[in-house]
Amino acid sequence: MQLAMKSGGFLLTLATALALAVASLPAQANDDPWPDIQRDVFDSRDIIEEDGAITLEAPYRAEDAAIVPLTMRMPARIAGDVKSLTLVIDKNPAPVAATFEFGDAAGSGERAISTRVRIDMYSNVRAVIETNDGKLHMATKFVKASGGCSAPASKDAEEALASLGKMRIKRFNPPVLVEASPDTREAQVMIRHPNFSGMQMDQLTREYTPAKFVRELEVKRGGALVFRMEGGISISENPNFRFTFGAANNETLHVTGKDTDGNVFSGMSAGKSS
Repeated sequence: MQLAMKSGGFLLTLATALALAVASLPAQANDDPWPDIQRDVFDSRDIIEEDGAITLEAPYRAEDAAIVPLTMRMPARIAGDVKSLTLVIDKNPAPVAATFEFGDAAGSGERAISTRVRIDMYSNVRAVIETNDGKLHMATKFVKASGGCSAPASKDAEEALASLGKMRIKRFNPPVLVEASPDTREAQVMIRHPNFSGMQMDQLTREYTPAKFVRELEVKRGGALVFRMEGGISISENPNFRFTFGAANNETLHVTGKDTDGNVFSGMSAGKSS
């Protein structure tokens, strides 16, 4: 199987076509897509597994396949050397759910980031980090969930698009995702966006709603980069990211997002935690 994407890049029309094609095929329990993903996304590089450099929290059985919570954590001993994180859902139509490129403002203490994803069928979920020395480390969880990519949106298209791009940024003091530290802060970015996967059917027209999702998200503390994300159809409706970042004199967060239609939306937090 040749995948239609590289980590950090998505082809909208191909991803949608692939999603529909895969959805029409019977599931084959013995198929293992990981060797192809490792080859196409990570150039068949060696990956160190379950060594504690990255941990992944995920439910074994999801309550809602369209909103599956995931939390990734990197301990302080390695966090400052982590330059990127790739989130993979093996059996989703577009397996690379998101990539995160970290900047200096991500901090050098314990690092964590959480989000919510769609899972289309029982699948391994993987968090793969790359460190500055070029090594890859991975944590894997198996999640029982099905139908998340084709699950109907919670609102009709018109209602969802009416609030498109509305953003809320919340600060936490002390941090919750990691152990409290004077050098670490925590925040949450919530964006109103349907993140249509291209696999959802309009119940009135019986036609598929075209894919439309948040492709890019950039978070800066002052002028320094916390992280830059490139996302795909696997991120849930109303994208939600909770994350840690390093303390500084100017802790104002500036967030900018862009979707596949070119819509740009932004928000800014206060400089102090609430």
